[in-house]
Amino acid sequence: MSTPQFKELRRAYGFDEVAIVPGDVSINPDQTNLDFKIGDITFGIPVIASAMDGVTDTKTASLMSKFGGLSVLNLEGIQTRYERPDEVLEEIAQAPNDQITALMQKIYSQPMRDELVAKRIKEIKKEGAVCAVSVTPANTKRLATIIVEAGADILVVASTVTTARHISKSYKGLSFVELCNTVPIPIVVGNCVSYSACLELMRTGVAAVLVGVGPGAACTSREVLGIGVPQITATMDCAAARDDYEKESGRYVPIVTDGGFRKGGDVCKAFVAGADAVMLGSILAQAKESPGRGYHWGMANPHASLPRGTRIKVGINSSYEQILFGPSSITNGSQNLIGALRTTMGVCGAATIKELQQAEMVIAPAITSEGKFYQMSGLASK
Repeated sequence: MSTPQFKELRRAYGFDEVAIVPGDVSINPDQTNLDFKIGDITFGIPVIASAMDGVTDTKTASLMSKFGGLSVLNLEGIQTRYERPDEVLEEIAQAPNDQITALMQKIYSQPMRDELVAKRIKEIKKEGAVCAVSVTPANTKRLATIIVEAGADILVVASTVTTARHISKSYKGLSFVELCNTVPIPIVVGNCVSYSACLELMRTGVAAVLVGVGPGAACTSREVLGIGVPQITATMDCAAARDDYEKESGRYVPIVTDGGFRKGGDVCKAFVAGADAVMLGSILAQAKESPGRGYHWGMANPHASLPRGTRIKVGINSSYEQILFGPSSITNGSQNLIGALRTTMGVCGAATIKELQQAEMVIAPAITSEGKFYQMSGLASK
């Protein structure tokens, strides 16, 4: 007699458990088109720098825009709490490991200043860059008018987990339907990992959805809260929601796989899983131009009572340009990400990102270890 199960579990997959199958036809990598759109804004590369204080400031936002991508400035971080943020970033970089969480809780306890919100947006726009800014749902209604009047191009509303419906006894929650109807710039919302949550968010009228809960290198939400879905499965489920929503409404809402990337192969797998773009954090934090000075931390790290992140040392090994476009000087796949993406598209016979989404993928848990004895044992360099 079998015992009935309370819940049926399904298998979910991360980057290291799958592999891309080359196509039957190949094309020249330089003939691939990487265009990506949010609303009516087109980007030359489908790469977004995450809204983290160690990754994006006004200078890197301008630089990323010149390279054809997008950076998102965290409007609830150091840039809008301090007139001279570089001094605070230096303090974080110099802090000992056993003091960093308490220091960040103190630093982030300072109030956000509305005048700095407008000032940072204007600094980015002054350089001729596309300006995207990020706020949490709790502060969206208060800051939306300031953001629009300052000239921002894209508003990102993000939290660890975001849903279209929120239940609260204390206040009227944020309505994405109302927000999309009143704010005259594209609204990007995240994060989610399921088909149903993604579909509901798209039905509110948002311009794009961020996919990923807890995969970031500096995030500990999966350990602290036990939540999340590995990124390949999360992306595939949300891509299914995107495609079904397009059939339902005639409107295409791109999804952005956010977090968990370590190398070019991960980026390529995200697109085959269905992503329209990727959001990068720790990889870009390694650039010499990044504000973290070789360190990276998540937005939930300084939470006053339940910190869900940690400062990690990623080091400084290259420039923004080298990380994105090469030439690569290391063999771990963390440089020349665009070159890797174009090469994968070439061997899959995909001229566009949408064609790459149709490439075959297989479950392959041995993909990173098969035949790699010398690399894994450290004998390759001896």
